[in-house]
Amino acid sequence: MAIRLYRAYTPGTRNRSVPRFDEIVESKPQKKLTYGKYSKEGRNNRGIITSRHRGGGHKRLYRIIDFRRNKKDVPGKIKTIEYDPNRNAYICMTNYEDGEKKYILCPRGIEIGNTIISGPTSSISIGNTLPLTNMPLGTAIHNIELTPGKGGQLVRAAGTVAKIVAKEGQLVTLRLPSGEIRLIPQKCLATIGQMGNIDANNLRIGKAGSKRWLGKRPRIRGVVMNPIDHPHGGGEGRVPIGRKKPLTPWGHPALGKRSRKTHKYSDTLILRRRMS
Repeated sequence: MAIRLYRAYTPGTRNRSVPRFDEIVESKPQKKLTYGKYSKEGRNNRGIITSRHRGGGHKRLYRIIDFRRNKKDVPGKIKTIEYDPNRNAYICMTNYEDGEKKYILCPRGIEIGNTIISGPTSSISIGNTLPLTNMPLGTAIHNIELTPGKGGQLVRAAGTVAKIVAKEGQLVTLRLPSGEIRLIPQKCLATIGQMGNIDANNLRIGKAGSKRWLGKRPRIRGVVMNPIDHPHGGGEGRVPIGRKKPLTPWGHPALGKRSRKTHKYSDTLILRRRMS
């Protein structure tokens, strides 16, 4: 993916960059594969804010993505590569030979007109989906299942990729994008290749308004609040937080404290924790 850089015509275009969308084919989304997305704006059923810094943003249509990829031994042809406002990765419209149409995540290097297929006997080529047990060591994969038949849950963001490190018994050892090494059942499905749109993290927003278009409201520092609103609040002028360690608004440790639950079911499956 190429990136378009702006000159400093205005303060908002200074250091601003946007994707060129060279891979995108202009087309309307399939009506049967979309539905209106209701924005709760971070509020619960009583209208009280439960998730801060959310609200506004452009209206969106949700595209129904086929994360399961369980249509076995039916070839499908890539018809379009489209933009999805609900994720930073692109999506592909796939026309199967039986007439069904589905959206799938767009791998890196796939082109319009390519053929993909799912099944245990599928070849090791970009976009094909097959069980982990049928993949050789070192294969780059994405859209990985954690439970057989549930659909892909891991490695779905733009530019991410996981690799098969080892196989032993009924489990496969994977190296995830975070650096974590964990075990996955061999019967789980995964898709060959790296996720597309690899430059998604290199974009620069440029102005606050662009963040509001994405549905993100401003974040307020705790040190500028009153003591009743945040543990860091209060004081005269610009003062330190007045505590040994930074805290969240609810008094829990922040900035570095591990927040993963103890005694989780997957603790025995994680061989090495992620780096950060």
